[in-house]
Amino acid sequence: MPIEIEMRARFDKEARDQLVDRLKRDGEDLGPDDKHIYFYVLPDQLLKVTDNTAAGTAKITLKGSKIGQGAAFAETEFTIAPADVEAAVKLFNALGFEGAMHEASNLRHNFRFDGVEIAVKWSEAWGYHAEFEVLLDDGAPDAAHAEAAAKITDVADELGVTLMTEQELAEFTAAFEAAEKERKERERQAAPIR
Repeated sequence: MPIEIEMRARFDKEARDQLVDRLKRDGEDLGPDDKHIYFYVLPDQLLKVTDNTAAGTAKITLKGSKIGQGAAFAETEFTIAPADVEAAVKLFNALGFEGAMHEASNLRHNFRFDGVEIAVKWSEAWGYHAEFEVLLDDGAPDAAHAEAAAKITDVADELGVTLMTEQELAEFTAAFEAAEKERKERERQAAPIR
């Protein structure tokens, strides 16, 4: 099970455009990576069904923690056929996870800069943002985690990007989850009685 060391940043369109220009000029362009994702926010984990529309692939991912609980994410992934995305979502909903589900489309473009993978994204919930990631082998020592986090921080600094703190990430995701819960409750109350 690989470990992702992942940090995030949010910014406006101008900062996004400047970042993309710099990455196209000085980084490695890994191409578009648009995705439609079904997120299941569990108490201490994140379960995702991802339809990678750009690549024509799909997968189920269980992350060993949630955003805002540290930069290290243990991941278990299973490849599925894109045609099975709907069935996977139905299965998780039938297992009782529907109330924890959030659906999102991410417009994203991937780059590599100085050994760090950077996904520059836009989604309705996050707006313009980027995810900085270094992948480590399972069992990598804590020192490797710290080195990867330092590498990400150095790359973000070099690119002029301010990374969000874990506290900022936790507050942002908690506010998003609360707003989604309220939205779902309003929709449930407005639905006609059958």
